[in-house]
Amino acid sequence: MNATNDLVFGWEKPGRGKWTLSGFLLGSLAVHAFGFYLFQIVYPPAVALLPPPGRISLIAPNSDENRQLLRWIEAEDPALASTTLPPPDAKALVMPTIQHAPSYLGRQPALKDLPPAPPALRIPSAHPPAPIEKPATATQFVTKPIATRIRFSPELDSLIAPQTPELKLNSAGREAPEPARFLIAVNDKGEVRHCFLQTSCGDTALDEQARNYLAASRFPAIRDAPSIHASLIWGSATVEWGNDIAAAPSASPAPTTP
Repeated sequence: MNATNDLVFGWEKPGRGKWTLSGFLLGSLAVHAFGFYLFQIVYPPAVALLPPPGRISLIAPNSDENRQLLRWIEAEDPALASTTLPPPDAKALVMPTIQHAPSYLGRQPALKDLPPAPPALRIPSAHPPAPIEKPATATQFVTKPIATRIRFSPELDSLIAPQTPELKLNSAGREAPEPARFLIAVNDKGEVRHCFLQTSCGDTALDEQARNYLAASRFPAIRDAPSIHASLIWGSATVEWGNDIAAAPSASPAPTTP
């Protein structure tokens, strides 16, 4: 026997079988691609439909449509079917004459008077309904007079009391002013050469009156003091206001011509 016939299987060398399988795969791929191209789904473009615009129909009063509508409304009036109409030959309903007369129509009974109301024993209300009457005489408050005084610093207080003019002050304000403080300089003749405002009282006119008052003050014994060698003595003066300040006269209004 031939040696090749001794084998169970024949192991021939493959020929063109691999090219056949490759051809089938490529053909299947081409058929699938053609099927996808042929049966592809194409959706139509979406079109947005706008709602129809509103319309108003008017019926002219002198048109046939208006007359037909009025006839239909008059014919379909529900009051015609729900109202009972009497026959035209029917008589009106007349109430019969009453034979009985009540007793209170012939005799007027006597009425008794009401008993007096009991006295009110409760505490009166703190909020009466009527306005509170003002007292006949107004209450007057008596205030103790307090004079305006000036306190000098120790540099000036060591001297003899100065000669001051009469104090006459007036102010337009109603509130009590704050104390005013001034820086003053006195020369060797006892005259106030400089007067500067350090702390205001809140009223410019009152500050100016106090400054003029301090500028007019004199220290007559300053030249006799043995410890004074400087040409000017500087010190402070504090004005403490009292209730002796008069109110400033109000300006009268200018006359007007009609």
